[in-house]
Order: sequence, then structure tokens, then C-alpha cells
Amino acid sequence: MDLSGKLLIAMPGMGDPRFDKSVVFMCAHSDEGAMGLIVNKPAPDLAFGDLLEQLGIEPGPNPIRLPVHVGGPVEHGRGFVLHSADYGRAGATLGVNEAFGMTATLEILEDMAQGRGPKSALLALGYAGWGPGQIENEIQRNGWLTCDATGNLVFDTDDGNKWTAALKVLGVDALLLSSSAGRA
Repeated sequence: MDLSGKLLIAMPGMGDPRFDKSVVFMCAHSDEGAMGLIVNKPAPDLAFGDLLEQLGIEPGPNPIRLPVHVGGPVEHGRGFVLHSADYGRAGATLGVNEAFGMTATLEILEDMAQGRGPKSALLALGYAGWGPGQIENEIQRNGWLTCDATGNLVFDTDDGNKWTAALKVLGVDALLLSSSAGRA
């Protein structure tokens, strides 16, 4: 099972409050582990312009407004840009699939500040990481559901509605979810 380019949808009662009602875009998944970005948890009181100022990057004449997200509990000081596949930098961009890429360099922030960045983007500080077999075990224990990621869901849906919208992709009503797992 390769979860790269998929969404993880946190189940109620998963037991880790850091992931309560989280939607995680999986950037990479292999036998060695997995890495993803939470795409529905904006960082309080931090916007793209604030980050540019902190990094000494001059915004262009038409500055973009972009929230900064809490990407996960690992390396909070490290930034990641999940973006549409129309943007890429050789040696710096991880091509997740035909629709998404992920870049973690200052150059993408500079390009975005000057209007030369990707058509769609989501900025995150920190990431979610799993060791070998860990995410598979969490899925088996009813911690996560998975669904296909779309640009509309990741980039255009309001953060407060992404969890419910991701469940709807699967035909699941959030009100009918149980925090208990069963075995047939």
C-alpha cells in the first residue's frame, strides 16, 4: 500500500489530540516510513506576510494572502510548501504525483512573494512523520481513513470544512462515525 498523494482522515477517538479532526496530505510513504502535512489546522496569528517579514523576503507589488498551517508535531521551525504540480525546482521539489509537489526551500517563498510561485499552494510549519509500519498499524487500529486527494479539497476548501469534506468523498457522514473499532 502506497499512501503518497492520499489524504489521511483522523477518526474520532484516535487517542492523539494533536491529530483531532485532522486531514493529512501524505507527501511520501515507503517501507522506511511516511511523511505528511496537516492541511486543515491554521497556525494562530501567523500569516504568509508575517513569515516573509521574519525571513527578510520582500513581497511583490501584489502580495498574496496565505495562511500558515501547523503541518504536524515534528520540526515546527521547518517550513514546507505543498503545491500544485505546475511549479518545480530541480533538486528541491518532491513530485508527489501528477497533481501535487512539495518544496521546502526559501526560493519557493521568494517566488511566491513575487508572484512566480505555483498556481495553488499551502504553507505548513512542521510535519507529521511515522516510522516503518507505524501508519499501517494506526489504520488497522481504526485511527485513520484514507481517500484520494484533490486540489479542490486541499487548496480551495475552507480549513474548518476539510475534515467533513474529506469524509464526504468516502460517502461517510461525520455524525455517524464511532470511536470504537470492531472486527467481523
